[in-house]
Amino acid sequence: MHPNLPHITARKAAFNPVLRGYHIMYRTNEHNHCPGCGHSQWIVGRTVAECAFCSTALPLDIHAGGLGGQPRFIEARASGDML
Repeated sequence: MHPNLPHITARKAAFNPVLRGYHIMYRTNEHNHCPGCGHSQWIVGRTVAECAFCSTALPLDIHAGGLGGQPRFIEARASGDML
């Protein structure tokens, strides 16, 4: 067994996403400047916004919570099955 394994496991268990700092992303209802070129013209899609000048792509802040792009699965039951 590796001597640093307990230390690595403890570090992974202590991860808190709130403490990871500022993440560059396209924030809706704010004035966004491109981190690559500094311009503020964007082509906004469903999951990313792309700078119109240098093509830098940033994720949208609406998907930062983790629920935006995930599929929804629905279980279909036969007509004779009871719940």
